[in-house]
Amino acid sequence: MDQAEFDRFADEYHDQHRENVAVTGEGPEYFAEYKIRKLRQIVDRSGIGVSRICDFGSGIGNSIPFFRTHFPQASLTSCDVSERSLALSKQRYPDSTNYLLIENDRIPAEADAFDLVFSACVFHHIPHDEHAMWLRELYRITKPGGLIAIFEHNPLNPLTVHAVNTCPFDVNAKLVLARNLAQRLAEAGWASPRIRYNLFFPRALALLRPIEDKLGWLPLGAQYVALARKF
Repeated sequence: MDQAEFDRFADEYHDQHRENVAVTGEGPEYFAEYKIRKLRQIVDRSGIGVSRICDFGSGIGNSIPFFRTHFPQASLTSCDVSERSLALSKQRYPDSTNYLLIENDRIPAEADAFDLVFSACVFHHIPHDEHAMWLRELYRITKPGGLIAIFEHNPLNPLTVHAVNTCPFDVNAKLVLARNLAQRLAEAGWASPRIRYNLFFPRALALLRPIEDKLGWLPLGAQYVALARKF
């Protein structure tokens, strides 16, 4: 992952992201909260106890307030390759103290450290031939029985593709097919990878959002989540 690239966009990220998603009728906060709320549902259904969470590619900390809401008892560690992004995150949430700077292709955390590893729209910024290496590194820091949840843009959704193609900080991004990410999870040692699609309806169709949970099999959502366990 390119530290310099993310450092360059860090100060403008929030405003650019807000402009990029404006067509949906929602702001960045909606999408950040959506993922953590979905994550809470996934954890509850899986029966996993969560005391330590790793946010891999945490950026400027957009997920922090929603982790506090939905996982109030858990310790959150934010990690990123961008030193500037982590600095901005600390400024926005000064009482958040667990930060790790990723360097030399390694997350500076002990093995089996986290119950839950979360990643939000990070892997399309990582060269695809490096996915397996990072998935193995995330496997290393996850406790046996732990869960990984990777949220990604769906390249089968034309509106998502347009949004990525017109987003300045996605200029070097390469979207990841869900089936390919699931295969790479399995190759990295993760057990029983599965995919759920989400974000089907913009704000104009918000009345239909309650049925989204029943559409997780349909590969038309704007995003998907890849899930797997460490056993």
